[in-house]
Amino acid sequence: MSPDSMVPGSVRSAAAVNEQIRALWLRAGGTLSAQERAEYELLVVEWAAAIRGEVIEAA
Repeated sequence: MSPDSMVPGSVRSAAAVNEQIRALWLRAGGTLSAQERAEYELLVVEWAAAIRGEVIEAA
């Protein structure tokens, strides 16, 4: 996933982002290339934001 493919303000659930993270690790076979590492980092940031949103919403 390139930074260009991330739409500012788009909101996916933490579960959906987590599923994409898991799929990335499966495709990579447990070792990430530089490009996959960049994708992973973006996904983790998105996942953390989704978790925060879900916690705030639950409160």
